[in-house]
Amino acid sequence: MGFGGISIWQLVIVLVIVLLLFGTKRLKNIGGDLGSAIKGFKKSMSEGEKQEDKQDQIEKSEGTTIDGEVSSKEKEKR
Repeated sequence: MGFGGISIWQLVIVLVIVLLLFGTKRLKNIGGDLGSAIKGFKKSMSEGEKQEDKQDQIEKSEGTTIDGEVSSKEKEKR
């Protein structure tokens, strides 16, 4: 018993048919393209998480802003 009721021999036959249809060179190119796409996806996901972490740190480090006025005595000191 293989995967979900498919035997090993059926998988081998499907693999042989795919190799005959596409050829090894084309399958190698497809595999390389798929691998680079997955690598790019993982990279963009990690960059997105880093940006979220930076944004969270900025929001935590920022305090509250208090509006105020400068009195005439402080203006004269300058």
